[in-house]
Amino acid sequence: MEMVCTMERSKIQVIYDACNAVFSQKELPTFQQIQWLRNLLDKTKAIDLGIDEFGFCESPPSSPTSVEGLIRGQGVCNITYIHIHECDNFSIGVFCFPAGRIFPLHDHPRMTVLSKLLYGSVYVKAYDWVKVVNSGCRTYGLAGSVVDGILKAPCEASVLFPGSGGNIHSFAALTPCAILDVLSPPYSEELGRPSTYFSDFPIPSLPGYAILEEKDLPDDLAVIGAPYLGPRIVTQNYLS
Repeated sequence: MEMVCTMERSKIQVIYDACNAVFSQKELPTFQQIQWLRNLLDKTKAIDLGIDEFGFCESPPSSPTSVEGLIRGQGVCNITYIHIHECDNFSIGVFCFPAGRIFPLHDHPRMTVLSKLLYGSVYVKAYDWVKVVNSGCRTYGLAGSVVDGILKAPCEASVLFPGSGGNIHSFAALTPCAILDVLSPPYSEELGRPSTYFSDFPIPSLPGYAILEEKDLPDDLAVIGAPYLGPRIVTQNYLS
């Protein structure tokens, strides 16, 4: 008699499968599809991704979809990126921040980005371009503020688009925190999607607006990598 697999998919497997379905299609994602992905991120907790905020949990048992060991979220001393998956159409990963660390203002060229604050509190500043100028090798222009405030978990996942939603943003960790990111498509220098950093200069006479000016990669920005220790993802082959 044929056996039927009834194993329940992990939350990260569900997110991967949904991203693969939405971002691998030729058509642009619909609003309903983006909301579907957003709702899936909202159901996800740090422990589902192999991250124990306080380090109190025991290692999960070995299984086909998990590995032993957990990352202690509050034990990181530097901004830490946990790479979960990347392909031509999307990437999934988690940034863990110790309190007081800042990820400076940066953009997401031609990308849709979903972000979920898994735990902690973070100050977010985000802008969208009003008018942008590319002069030589530097970019500058007028931008409007989209977000300027504190996010505290639990809160809803956010979505930004290539031209709206706060495509240029920064994070300042008020407490140890972690952010799950889904980017589509991922960064790529070769394909004209580099990460560009900016300084912002608020305009006192025009509240809610600022001049943004491209700057070099900050010398004090250090991001280290950490292994992904959550449930294993079963990937699928698809046409890019």
